[in-house]
Amino acid sequence: MGVLRVILTIIFVIDCIALTAVVLMQEGKSQGLGSIAGAADTYWGKNKGRSMEGGLVKATTGMAILFFVLAVVLNLNF
Repeated sequence: MGVLRVILTIIFVIDCIALTAVVLMQEGKSQGLGSIAGAADTYWGKNKGRSMEGGLVKATTGMAILFFVLAVVLNLNF
């Protein structure tokens, strides 16, 4: 079980670094006063799932789930 723990710890560290990088690459959510007037409803605002920003959000979600699962597994006493 010691080898499995080392492998999971390495994956956990890589996931932590990648998660930090992906979160820092994302744009801020504040639109300023333009969002009040409806300027946020542009083409890119409606189709964020297909843009790079949408990909970053999906990557963040996946890596966050992996982070929590690995954190729980590594905290178990096996």
